Amino acid sequence: MTTAPDTLQFIKRCVRESKVRWTYHIGVRLRGRAIPVQSVLGSADTFEIIEAYPDDKYRPSYLVYAEHENTPFHVPFGVDLEGDNVRVVTAYYPDPEEWSVDLKVRRRE
Repeated sequence: MTTAPDTLQFIKRCVRESKVRWTYHIGVRLRGRAIPVQSVLGSADTFEIIEAYPDDKYRPSYLVYAEHENTPFHVPFGVDLEGDNVRVVTAYYPDPEEWSVDLKVRRRE
């Protein structure tokens, strides 16, 4: 995975500085998946970009691996450089059947 290191730093900075956009839909999703917002906000030090979608529909987005209290999860972020913020698309616990043992590489069929 080759992604500019500054992209990861941008995502981390936005999360640490609370420059995160949330929607009602995301709140519902997180509650339904038992992922507290604080888990996303409190895990910036563990962020690793594991997939990049630079040509995504609305803005470049990145799938980020994160851990909070030793529990791994994934967070897709949309990156808004001009607006100086990130958008949380969703968050989920990765299915071990679909991901490598370290949950950082998608299994291909």
